[in-house]
Amino acid sequence: MTTTFTPAPETSVPAPVSFREAFHFWLKLGFISFGGPAGQIAVMHQELVERRRWISERRFLHALNYCMLLPGPEAQQLATYLGWLMHRTWGGIVAGVLFVLPSLFILVALSWLYIAFGETPLVAGLFYGIKPAVTAIVLQAAWRIGSRALKNNTLWAIAAASFVAIFALNVPFPAIVAVAALVGYIGGRVAPARFRTGGGHGGKMKSYGPALIDDETPTPAHARFRWPHLLRVLFAGALLWAVPMAGLTLVWGWGHAYTQMGWFFTKAALLTFGGAYAVLPYVYQGAVGHYGWLTPEQMIDGLALGETTPGPLIMVVAFVGFIGGYGQALLGPDSLFLAGALAATLVTWFTFLPSFLFILAGGPLVESTHNDLKFTAPLTAITAAVVGVVLNLALFFGYHVLWPQGFAGAFDGVSALIALAAAVALLRFQRNVLHVIGVCALLGLLLRSTGF
Repeated sequence: MTTTFTPAPETSVPAPVSFREAFHFWLKLGFISFGGPAGQIAVMHQELVERRRWISERRFLHALNYCMLLPGPEAQQLATYLGWLMHRTWGGIVAGVLFVLPSLFILVALSWLYIAFGETPLVAGLFYGIKPAVTAIVLQAAWRIGSRALKNNTLWAIAAASFVAIFALNVPFPAIVAVAALVGYIGGRVAPARFRTGGGHGGKMKSYGPALIDDETPTPAHARFRWPHLLRVLFAGALLWAVPMAGLTLVWGWGHAYTQMGWFFTKAALLTFGGAYAVLPYVYQGAVGHYGWLTPEQMIDGLALGETTPGPLIMVVAFVGFIGGYGQALLGPDSLFLAGALAATLVTWFTFLPSFLFILAGGPLVESTHNDLKFTAPLTAITAAVVGVVLNLALFFGYHVLWPQGFAGAFDGVSALIALAAAVALLRFQRNVLHVIGVCALLGLLLRSTGF
């Protein structure tokens, strides 16, 4: 029998949501969360605020503003926060894990297909068109972040300085973040108006009718701040990080690639202010330049796969781990897939563990007040610095795409035209990223099949 969904009257409060019902929603979200953080947050808003009315607009934005202050993927953290608010600790863990798990399995499978069959004409042709599109996508990210963050000459100067620092001086990304935070801290005291740019996905508050967790709904008992709870979460988080890290060190040693992946991506997880594009320069500096886990071209291909799969874009780290584990045969020549899958799982664990701790430990503090949170001056400066860093990343990708053999080799004019067309589609016509990647992939396959 076919049933149809009839919206509840706006005057009625939705029925309580069971853990089972929430589980099914978070699982579904994990498979449909395409479009990057903006698209993922929009889906959650439409489903949870507008359609299901599990939470009010004000409480949703209040949670989002807190997630935007944190390093890490804000959409995944928002899902964790909302799951925790509705169904305690396990609700948050389930929501956050299901947001990531489908993309981990998908990326492991795609990474294996990529490394096993990447040299075939079909796959090579597809990626020939995708790589220029990725360059345009990163350029669009720099534009999108910059248009939101660079509101005055001071912030423009910070962005320019960060670009020069990483492009010309090869300054490590953590150092750029630290200096930007210091500049923001001092500037916020000396000239606060220059660093007051606001933040969040706010806008006017709108009511969609009574919500299960409404504006005036008392904070649930489990969401109230208690020192014993905070200490338990921090202790559990420390164990969940230290035990695997100690195990890796005991089994393989500190210098082994698995151990270094755990340590490297722990640091990366704490530096993702401004989203995945902000941390990608740090990842390529370490994974490509320092450790040599993959090549620049593979890094570009991994970003393309990350753009075309559900889940947070930072899940590209699973591709980095898989290629590193597989390519270096970390478990021997007879266990290449297992070596890659283990590496992908490890880097995913160490990348996302801090996000859960930030929510489960900090959520009660946030629930203690329902006033909107604002970006601090240091975070405003960090966001400005991220613009310069992401612009450098676009140039890095563009160099490897347009001069595949280096500047001494030939310029790839066809790739340049594809990149230009993708940039126009994204920046001028605001086309969907997935559509642009799909068209460019087919175009690359067509050109390669005809002998270009």
